[in-house]
Amino acid sequence: MLKQERVAYILETLQALYPTPPIPLDHRDPYTLLVAVLLSAQCTDERVNTVTPALWQLADNPYDMAVVPVEDIKAIIRPCGLSPQKSKAISVLSKMLIEQFDGEVPADMDALETLPGVGHKTASVVMSQSFGVPAFAVDTHIHRLAQRWGLTSGKNVAQTEKDLKRLFPKETWNNLHLQIIYYGREYCSARGCDGTICPICTTCYPNRKKPKQTRKA
Repeated sequence: MLKQERVAYILETLQALYPTPPIPLDHRDPYTLLVAVLLSAQCTDERVNTVTPALWQLADNPYDMAVVPVEDIKAIIRPCGLSPQKSKAISVLSKMLIEQFDGEVPADMDALETLPGVGHKTASVVMSQSFGVPAFAVDTHIHRLAQRWGLTSGKNVAQTEKDLKRLFPKETWNNLHLQIIYYGREYCSARGCDGTICPICTTCYPNRKKPKQTRKA
């Protein structure tokens, strides 16, 4: 398959499998999504979803969260890992939202990236899933699949993001980010497929005999 044929096939396949992909992190609004995405760093979405109900009971908006002691936040989010850094980031970003953005999560990529604990990927998720702005959040899992499918040779997620944005129509980015995540979990996981097993890998590369070695992000 030529690259454009692979792109068309992948789009068609993912749309058929996941026509309306749900947002995997439970949330109520842009603020709770922002915090949930921050917590998901080096943690599964499933675990985040088990932790956040207790956190929202404690505080589900920046005004309430800003007055909660960091130690109390840390005690709740400990199962998500990196709790010292994440709890401090949640506390400080809540105060910054109040002081700089009238208590609202800004619908602006650059502004989001000024918040502690909020990198480009987290900002991209919030922009796309809370505000509907086309963005393509690339994590290590999407980076791995994009390499297996011959869509990028990037050595890092930043280059992979550029390559995917160039290949796929802008109006598909928000759903495609989620569709690739769901496909990876179901068919093309790190251990479940090595580039020679899942339907997309075998269709795009029917003659591939050896496992696809992917560059780590």
